[in-house]
Amino acid sequence: MAGRFVRASKYRHVFGKSTRREFCYDNLHISRNAWDTNLIKANPEYLSVNWESGGGGAFAVIPLNERGKLPDQIPLFRGHTATVLDTDWNPFNDRIISSASDDGKVFIWQVPEDFTLYTDAEEVPSVAPVSRLTGHSRKVGQVLFNPAAESILASASGDLTIKLWDITTGQAALSLKHADIVQSLSWSANGALLVTTSRDKKLRVWDVRQQTPAHEYPGHEGAKNSRAVWLGEHNRIATTGFSRMSERQLALWEPGNKDPIGGFNSLDSISGICMPFWDDGSNCLYLAGKGDGNIRYFEYENDKFEFLSEYKSADPQRGVAFLPRRGINVHENEVMRGFKTINDSYIEPISFTVPRRAETFQSDIFPPAIGLKPAFSAKDWLDGKTGVPPKIDLESVYEGNAPVEVPADYKPFVAAPAPVPAAAPAPKKEPEPAPIAYRAPPTVTDQKASISSMASKYQDNEESSDDDDDDDAETSSFEEVARPTPRTTAPVRSVPKAASPVTASAPTLTKPPSPVRSPQASPPITRATPAAAPSPSTSADAPLLKEIKSLLEHQNKIIGAQSDKISAQSDIISVLAAEVETLKKRVGPGSQEQSERIRQLELELEEARS
Repeated sequence: MAGRFVRASKYRHVFGKSTRREFCYDNLHISRNAWDTNLIKANPEYLSVNWESGGGGAFAVIPLNERGKLPDQIPLFRGHTATVLDTDWNPFNDRIISSASDDGKVFIWQVPEDFTLYTDAEEVPSVAPVSRLTGHSRKVGQVLFNPAAESILASASGDLTIKLWDITTGQAALSLKHADIVQSLSWSANGALLVTTSRDKKLRVWDVRQQTPAHEYPGHEGAKNSRAVWLGEHNRIATTGFSRMSERQLALWEPGNKDPIGGFNSLDSISGICMPFWDDGSNCLYLAGKGDGNIRYFEYENDKFEFLSEYKSADPQRGVAFLPRRGINVHENEVMRGFKTINDSYIEPISFTVPRRAETFQSDIFPPAIGLKPAFSAKDWLDGKTGVPPKIDLESVYEGNAPVEVPADYKPFVAAPAPVPAAAPAPKKEPEPAPIAYRAPPTVTDQKASISSMASKYQDNEESSDDDDDDDAETSSFEEVARPTPRTTAPVRSVPKAASPVTASAPTLTKPPSPVRSPQASPPITRATPAAAPSPSTSADAPLLKEIKSLLEHQNKIIGAQSDKISAQSDIISVLAAEVETLKKRVGPGSQEQSERIRQLELELEEARS
């Protein structure tokens, strides 16, 4: 195993946990349109689902707390005259949503107050849009809100343009012209740059307000669609696509460098598109395969994607959505929550959690997250302002209080030194006071060995105790009075087993008075008293000598009690010897194995007697 090292990571053991079907969102009619989008989008309050309906296009909004089998008839968001291809939630208002359709229009909707799918009305009412954005000449395939500026929306159309809308005025302020149909788009964290992939196999990074591409390079060479996602506040872009041999690939890009960092990395040979999702809090990239049931996740570190693990499922997915970080369950150590469509009939939540036993807020895995306050208004953004929105401290959410706002560049990892006390080696010394010999002897052989060792040690300790008595009588200096103190530490550990002093003292070389004296609290306390004397030349010498004399008398009593117990053990040995003789007579010649066992017992008894 030499040379193999394990990379340190807080997210190494992140695992995805599926949800039982009764707690999923069931009885849905998810759109079967073949256009390449994610089909669903999520925020901390609602799910939006592209709906399969006749008579024009529609999508559904499902409150996250209304799980289970949904009614057959639910309120739909109707207004488009063709199939809804994509939706996106406003990052700063959980009730505002945009939609893109095959009819070439972009609509803005507002979820009604106290919206629910359960109604007593005979006819289920539909929800109408609050704003219509017209300007595209062909179908609109993607919509995406700016993550920093308020009310700025990007829409990509089959007319080979991306329009930037101010949804408060309904005007398209900017337009980005492409050479081919846009397949995906993603904003940088400060909302100043936009990355796109298109059918011409080019990767473009746009300086949006200049309406020109700042960088343009060849992307994945495969004929199938590719996707791009900006890695949050990092100046990096991740793309997924295909090679010429139709192998799925993952690549990492730095804007301004025409070649991917580390080249194109092959994932597998499955034909479904990989949908990338970035989590800025944990620096993890999630790849959900369209048409298969697996979700891989990688950690971005040192300009590499380190593979963490994979959520596996037998149920394939056509659409996947992930919650913004402010909506995760911090009490369950949830770092990400996804939603996947299954069989176009229900949506299953998947919780990605870090397994930890601590029941307190884990600041190292929950840095501050983007809140509901934008960095600036749409007008300020159009005038050239750039910045990251303020963040909220998730610890305030954990404690059930109103979210506390922190600066956008706030670094919560001051708590990183916390692992230092956890690495203290002191607790590892605890096994020392619990040696194996302290257990009750399980066999006769162990008991005899303990008795014989005690008998031999008792003779030596009796002589040494006499020497100690002489030493104690000669002087009352501080050093010599404190010398017996180490002997008192061993009996303190053996208090739970003090009922059997003979057995307890066998495995150690401490003096015999200790195990018996340990249950009595008074002798150690009185001996410790003179040890605290400030000087050996005080007038307390006479009482001290008197106490030593009483201790010696007490030790003599202890020695007498031990000799009585040893004699009792000798009687036990005699009884065992008699039983061995009886067994020999009963067994007779017996087998060779029995004879050897009896001989072994006789030898052990001989050793015990000696």
